[in-house]
Amino acid sequence: MTVHPKRLTLVALLLAGATALASCQRETGPDPLELTGKMFIFNYRLAYATYMITLTKTQPVPEGSTVVATFENPAGGAPLTLSRKLFAKLDKVVLESQDVSCVKKQRPYAVTIEVKEPDGAILQTLKTTVTSDLDQDILPAKALVVGPAYDKNPEVFEDGRTPEHFETAKCPS
Repeated sequence: MTVHPKRLTLVALLLAGATALASCQRETGPDPLELTGKMFIFNYRLAYATYMITLTKTQPVPEGSTVVATFENPAGGAPLTLSRKLFAKLDKVVLESQDVSCVKKQRPYAVTIEVKEPDGAILQTLKTTVTSDLDQDILPAKALVVGPAYDKNPEVFEDGRTPEHFETAKCPS
């Protein structure tokens, strides 16, 4: 049996194309992101708390990929979500939630992180919890400073004087 040279060239081109396409897809293996830190941040001066999650890239991800974090809302109600684009040249990813209230000491709060390809396909899902060693009531009820120069908040420092004690944050009932 003789193989026609044009057919042989066509088969070789098809095999080369299939190999090239296969090498563009992510093979199963190590996850692209590794959880490296998780905590609550309490900003005493500005009277707020947030979740802070840090991740390190361990594998390349397709250009245009995103990370979507879903945080349990300590005050109850709908979870808080955050979406960030992943950049090829950045190896660290920092996710900080919007302000939260009603954080309770020693209570684990659920966090889910999804790494998504540009088309929305999920590359990786991370599930974890974040636990605070402080209650949010250690924060003042109102920001102690205001404005870009961190001036004393006139609602807290009446006539510029420090109050005998600061009112602390309360969780709405």
